[in-house]
Amino acid sequence: MSEDATRPGLVRRLYDWVLHWAETPYGVGALFLLAMAESSFFPIPPDPLLIALCLGAATKSLRFAAIATAASVIGGVIGYGIGAGGWQVLEPFFFQYVPGVSPHAFGRVQALYDRWDFWAIFFAGLTPIPYKVFTLSAGVFSINFGIFLIASVLSRGLRFFILAALIYKFGTPIAGFIDRYFNWLVTVFGVLLVAGFVLIKMVL
Repeated sequence: MSEDATRPGLVRRLYDWVLHWAETPYGVGALFLLAMAESSFFPIPPDPLLIALCLGAATKSLRFAAIATAASVIGGVIGYGIGAGGWQVLEPFFFQYVPGVSPHAFGRVQALYDRWDFWAIFFAGLTPIPYKVFTLSAGVFSINFGIFLIASVLSRGLRFFILAALIYKFGTPIAGFIDRYFNWLVTVFGVLLVAGFVLIKMVL
């Protein structure tokens, strides 16, 4: 991983650059492109821009969530395609320049896939775990594409629609709380959701 790509200053500048699109007429298009890019190589998630757009037009919150979900899944499919068809050529670039993508991360993901292919993708798509690592590695390790697609649609949809619904319901008062604690909230939610399904499976 490039040291420059992980410097706090650079990440902050990218974050601010992402947010500034909400103040332009191109906010929705930027949300689509950002959500798509984040699924395969871009380091900043689309959530801050989604929050800003929802705050600016609360009645369109669910529409924004649908756009982010569709774009993110499309980006995930692109990442899967890169992993399945072009990884031998592009591997050095991703390992060197894309934050979060590393041989160590791929090794850990492969171990998860051996036992929890659907849940590994689902949990990564829902939580702050770098989703791009799972989209790329799913192609590299030939994870069933149907499983990959369903897990991606469900997890990305839950993530973005929960966020948009909270903004739609509570508006500005909750925006700061979400922006500050969103990673923690979705991680807890993801753990509880997966645990619930596991418990149901054990009982039945």
